[in-house]
Amino acid sequence: MKRRELLKGAAAAGTAAGTTGGLGSLLAGAPSTASAALPVLKPTLPQKIDPISATLRRLELVSRQATYLWTESHLNLAGVPMGTVVPPAELPALEHQLLTLSRALEAAVNFAASFATSPLASGSLQTLDNLRTRLAALQASFAQLLSQNAGLLTLPAAALALLGTLTGTAGDIATQLRQVHHDLMTQGLLGGPRTVAQYDALFATIEKPSIAQVFRDNALFAWMRVAGPNPMLIRKASVLPSKFPLTDAQYRQAMGNADSLADAAAEGRLYLLDYEGLGEMAPTGPVTKPLTGTAYVFMPIALFARPRAGRSLVPVAIQCGQNPAQHPIFLRVDDASNTEAYWAWQSAKTTVQVADFNYHEMFVHLGRTHLMSEAFAMATQRQFATAHPLSRLLSPHLEGAMFINEAATLIIMAPLTTGDGILAAPIETLQRDCGRDRLAYDFQANLMLPDELRARGVDNPNELPEYPYRDDALLLWNAIAQWVGDYVATYYLSDADVSGDHELQAWAVDLSTHGKVKGLPAISTRARLADVITAIVFNTSAQHAAVNFPQLSVMTYAPFSAGMAGTPAPVSTAGQSEATWSQMLPARLAAQEQILLFHILGGVYYRPLGEYKDNAFPHLPVLIDPAIAGQGGPLERFRAALANIETTIKQRNTTRSRPYEHLLPSRIPSSTNI
Repeated sequence: MKRRELLKGAAAAGTAAGTTGGLGSLLAGAPSTASAALPVLKPTLPQKIDPISATLRRLELVSRQATYLWTESHLNLAGVPMGTVVPPAELPALEHQLLTLSRALEAAVNFAASFATSPLASGSLQTLDNLRTRLAALQASFAQLLSQNAGLLTLPAAALALLGTLTGTAGDIATQLRQVHHDLMTQGLLGGPRTVAQYDALFATIEKPSIAQVFRDNALFAWMRVAGPNPMLIRKASVLPSKFPLTDAQYRQAMGNADSLADAAAEGRLYLLDYEGLGEMAPTGPVTKPLTGTAYVFMPIALFARPRAGRSLVPVAIQCGQNPAQHPIFLRVDDASNTEAYWAWQSAKTTVQVADFNYHEMFVHLGRTHLMSEAFAMATQRQFATAHPLSRLLSPHLEGAMFINEAATLIIMAPLTTGDGILAAPIETLQRDCGRDRLAYDFQANLMLPDELRARGVDNPNELPEYPYRDDALLLWNAIAQWVGDYVATYYLSDADVSGDHELQAWAVDLSTHGKVKGLPAISTRARLADVITAIVFNTSAQHAAVNFPQLSVMTYAPFSAGMAGTPAPVSTAGQSEATWSQMLPARLAAQEQILLFHILGGVYYRPLGEYKDNAFPHLPVLIDPAIAGQGGPLERFRAALANIETTIKQRNTTRSRPYEHLLPSRIPSSTNI
C-alpha cells in the first residue's frame, strides 16, 4: 500500500476511533449549559457535622464514586490509573474552548499555508477561512451573552439555551479543525535535502521564534539546562561516571589551562546531563515509521561547568551514547572556522536536544504533570464532598486536567497521530515508557521542590548562581506553602482534626492504591497535610507552566529542538560539515507537527494562579468564607505575594543572561488545563 493511502486510512480510522469526532462530541457536551450554584455553606470537616448532614454527604460521595471510576486499561496508556470517562463537570468552559480554538485555527492556517503548491492545502485554507468566520461570530455571541448577563448569579432559561448552542458550535468547529489536520498530514514529505531555510519556510503565517537567530549559540544550549523546557535533569557531579571518561587534558582544552577537572569538581562547578533514563525510547538503531520515515533517538551524556569567575554554565563535552567504546567525546567548539570540529560539535548538541525533547515530552511534561494531575483529580472528586474545605481549595487546581489528558491520549499517544509523528520511537514504546515513568515518580522525593533540588545538588546558589527555574520556582513554592498553611490552619485546628478527617484519609488511600501515587506520606499532622497540598498546588500550576509554555518559544523550531534525527550520531569529526549536520534534522512533517501542536499548547493561558472560580458558567468564586476571602485574609495575602513575585522576577530578568518569563505569576494557569 502506498504511504499516502496508508495515512488517509489512518486519518479515517482516527476519526472513527474518536481522535477527530470524539473530542468535538465531548466539547459539545461541556457543562456550560448549566449555571453554577453558589457554594453558600461554610466548608466543614466531615467529623464536625450532624448525622443528617453526614448521611447526605456520604450519599454525595457514593454518587461521585459511581461517576469517577478508575481504570488502568486506557487504550493508549495501559497501566496508568485514569478515569474511565471524562464526566461533564470536567469538560472545559466555553471561554477556555474559545481561547484554544483561536490558537488551533492559527496553527492550522500556518500548517496549510506551508504546503504552498498543494491543491489539498488550497482547499483546506478555504475551509479554515470559513471556520475563522464561524469562530468570530461565536466569539461575538459569547461576548454579548456575557455583557447582557453581567453580575447575575444564575442565567435565564433563554441565556442557558444560547450558551448550550454556542458550546455545541465550538465542538463542531473543533471536529472540523481535526479533520483538516488529518487531511493535511497525508501531504507530509519524507525525502529531499534538508536545510534551515526549508524549516524557516514552515513558519508561513505565524512568527518564527526568536531563538532561530541564535540557535547554534553554545550559551543558549547551556541556558536550556536551567531555563528551558526541561530544567529538571541537570545535576551536580562530584565525580564523573566511568562511562564518561573525560580526561583533565580534554577538560582544559575546552575550559582553558587556568582550570582543572579536579578543581571544578571540588568547587561544585561541574554539572551533568545523562539521558540513560530514556531506556527503550532511545533504540540503538533506526526506527522507520509511515509518517516520518527513518529516524533516530539518542542517549547522550553531556558535561557543563561554571567558570571560576562566571555565573552561568557553559558546555564542556558531549558523548553521544552511553558506551564510550562506540561514542567518542566531542569537546565544545566556539570557532565556526574550525569547520569539521565545529559541525561535529553542532551534531553532538543535536543528539542532546533530541534526547531532551523526548525526555521532556514523555516524562517531565506528560507523565509528571498531566498524569499526576489525573490521579489528584480523580481522588479529590471521589473522596471529598463538595463542602470539604480541601475540595474547595483543590478543585480549581484540577480543573480541565481530565479533559486535556483524554485529549492527549487520543491526539498525542495514539498510533499515527501527532506524538507518533513528532517522536521517533515506536508508539507502543512511548506509551509503555511514559507510563513506567509516571508510576515510578515518587511524591516525597520528586514533588517536594526543595527536596528535589537538593537531591540533584543544585540547591546552592553560590555554586550555581544562574538557575532561573530554581530561583523563581522557589519564590512560588514558598508563597504557595504560606497560603496553603494558612488555609489548612483555618479549618484544621489541631493535628487530631487531620487524623480524624476520614474523607482526607480515604483520599490518601485512594491516591496510593487506585491512583498508584508512589511515596505519598502518611498524613497525620497539619504540617504534613500542608506539605502535601502545597506540592499538589505547585505541580498543577507553576510546575506545569514551567515545562509547558517553553514549548512555544523553543520547541516549535525543529533545527534547534526536535523529537527525532534523520541520521545517526557522529562518531568522528572527520567529514563533518553543515550538510551532514542538516541531514540530522527531522522529517518535514515532524517539524510541521511541532509547530502545530506547540503553537496551541504554549499559547493558551486560562484562569491564572490565585483565581479561584467554579468551572461552570457564570464562574462564581468558590472561596467565599470570610475567614479565607475576607479583607486582609489568607487569599488576599496570597494574591499580594504573587504580585510581589511578579515584580521580583521582572527585576531579576534585567540582569539575567536572558529573560525567563515562564514563572511570572500572571502567566501561570491555576491548573494543568492545556
